[in-house]
Amino acid sequence: MLIENIQKLIDIGIALSSIHNLDKLLDLILSTAQTLTNADSGSIYLVEKDKLIFKASRSNTYFTRWGEEKTKKIFKNFEMPVTKNSIAGYVALTLQPLNIPDVRKIPSECEYHYNPTLDKKYNYETISMLVTPLLNNNNKIIGVLQLINSIQENKIVPFTEEHQKITLYFSSQAAVAIQNAKLTDELKNAHLDTILRLASATEIRDKETANHLKRVSHYSRIIAKNLGFSKEDVELIFLASPMHDIGKVGIPDSILLKPGKLTPEERKIMEKHTIIGAIILKDSPVEILVKSRIISLTHHEKFDGTGYPRGLKGKEIPIEGRIIAVADVYDALSSKRYYKDAFPEEKVIKILQENRGTHFDPEILDVFLKNMNEVKIIRETYIDKEEDFDKFSNFDKIDFSKLI
Repeated sequence: MLIENIQKLIDIGIALSSIHNLDKLLDLILSTAQTLTNADSGSIYLVEKDKLIFKASRSNTYFTRWGEEKTKKIFKNFEMPVTKNSIAGYVALTLQPLNIPDVRKIPSECEYHYNPTLDKKYNYETISMLVTPLLNNNNKIIGVLQLINSIQENKIVPFTEEHQKITLYFSSQAAVAIQNAKLTDELKNAHLDTILRLASATEIRDKETANHLKRVSHYSRIIAKNLGFSKEDVELIFLASPMHDIGKVGIPDSILLKPGKLTPEERKIMEKHTIIGAIILKDSPVEILVKSRIISLTHHEKFDGTGYPRGLKGKEIPIEGRIIAVADVYDALSSKRYYKDAFPEEKVIKILQENRGTHFDPEILDVFLKNMNEVKIIRETYIDKEEDFDKFSNFDKIDFSKLI
C-alpha cells in the first residue's frame, strides 16, 4: 500500500467519524471509494435482518447523462433477500470480498451470478466489479460496498490488487462510521417517539389525536424551512413542537373537558397550561427540551400583545412561539375535533388573514400561506380517521392482549 494512500485513509477516517447524517455519510463513502479505485460507479447495500437494502448510489456516467439529482431519484431504495445468488448477497454471507475482472465471464458453476437487468434498462455496461463486506469491529456484517468499472485512460479495466487492499481497509472505517450514524438515527427516532408519546398523554386528556401533534410538527417545519432556518434549527423546531401543550396535564378535567364555554375564572386556570408546561420542561440541558419549554410558554402569545401568559408583543415573542401559533391555530381550525367538524379551507384562510398582525406575525403567516401546497399534503397524509376519535369513548372495548 502506497504511503500517500495510508495518509489519505487516515484523513478519510477522521472525516467519516465527524458525519452523523446517514445519507451524507453513505454518499461520502461512495465518492471516496470511487476516488481510491478510479471506479465509474458504486452502490452501498445495508444489511437488515435477512435483507439487503439498497441505500446509496453514485455513477459518473449517469451524473454526466442526467445530473446527480435526477440519478438519485431514479435509483431509489429497494430491497432483496440475502442469498448467495446475487454478488452482494454472496459477499454479505461469506464476509469475503469479490474482485471480478469481467462479470460477463463469471463461470456458470459459481454460486453467485450477475443480473444485467438494470444495465439493459438504463443503457449501461458493467464489466469489472469490486465488492467488499462492510464489517464492524466485532466482524459483524453491516453492509456491502459495490464498485463498478475501474477506469484507466478512458477504458474499463479490472480493479487491481492494490484497489482491493485499500478498499478493504477503507471499508472497515466506513462500517464503524455507518454503525455510529445508524445509532445516532435510532437515538433521534427514539427521542422523537418518546416526545410524541409523552405529548400524546396530554392530547388524550384533551381528546385530541396524535395526528394533531404530527401535523403541527410538519407545519412548523415548513415555516422554519421557508424562513431560512438552518437544517439543524428546522429539525429542532420539528422535534420540539409536539410538546407545546404538555402543560395541560396540570389542568383539572372539569375545566379541560368542559363541553361548554369557560367562565372567566376557568379561562384563567386553562391559560396556566403554558406556565405549567414551562415548569415541567425547565432546567433541562437537552436542546430539544430547552426549545420545547420556549414553545410551551409562548405559543399563545399574540403579535399585538393581547396573548398570554405574559402579554408579549411583536418580536418580543420568541420566533418559535410565533411559528407554533400559526401552525397550531391552522390545525385547530382545519381539523375535525370530537366537538366540531373541520372548517372549510376558505373559512380557515379568511380567519388567519383577518388575524394577520394581531394574533399572528405577518411575515410568518405570509410564509405559511405561500406554501399551502405543502401544507395540504401534510394535512392529507396525517388526516384523522373515525377510529382515532372512537378510542376516547371505547376504553371498555380495548383488547388488552394486544397491549402486551
